[in-house]
Amino acid sequence: MTSHNPFSHLDKSGRAKMVDVSEKPVTRRVAEASCRVILKPETVRALGEMPKGDAITVARLAGVQGAKRTAELIPLAHPLGLEQVEMEVIPEDCGVEIRSKVVVTARTGAEMEALVACSTAALALYDMVKGVERQAVITDLRLEQKSGGRSGDFRRQR
Repeated sequence: MTSHNPFSHLDKSGRAKMVDVSEKPVTRRVAEASCRVILKPETVRALGEMPKGDAITVARLAGVQGAKRTAELIPLAHPLGLEQVEMEVIPEDCGVEIRSKVVVTARTGAEMEALVACSTAALALYDMVKGVERQAVITDLRLEQKSGGRSGDFRRQR
């Protein structure tokens, strides 16, 4: 490996490491992510009346909790004091779209928090519907956009 390492999460020996962000400026950072849970139309219609309760509310709350716990789940993620987590669980004909928005003023971005929020919400939704529909599929987890920080803004091309 050369003396210049283009991979920020690897040390000079190629081992994984947490990035030192202490020299970075504190800026406002926003990240948005999304995913889908594919369900049968009849399951979508019953999301508010699952045997375990309101699946949409549980998924939204799980997403917020997931975002707050990201550093415990992702080994090299920095713990962040999140200032806002917005969750949307939007029923569609054949499933739901889950969207998250995470805001933080910090030295590093909130992309992982937004992605973990969506994935945690999707898993909670699956848990709520699995007694009715075990064929639910979680798919298309992705960063939609981010702003702030040294690398600048990103917006997924549609």
